[in-house]
Amino acid sequence: MSHASADKDRHRRARHELVELLRRRGIRDERVLAAIERVPREKFVPPELADEAYVDTALPIDCNQTISQPTIVAMMTEALELPE
Repeated sequence: MSHASADKDRHRRARHELVELLRRRGIRDERVLAAIERVPREKFVPPELADEAYVDTALPIDCNQTISQPTIVAMMTEALELPE
């Protein structure tokens, strides 16, 4: 297995584990959970933080900003109560 393929598999597993964590923390909207499981968060953080992309914490990104903690993103998105 190539290094890129191994990274992709590791990140896919990490996304799934994050979704399970969000379920345990009370996130119930399956659309929110499905979106989090589909979005490759590692592409939105600096390459050196890619392995930390699915830790439930805010991470630094460019311009002195942060990418928000996944639990907060899920809670805010679920609170929108978007129609189907």
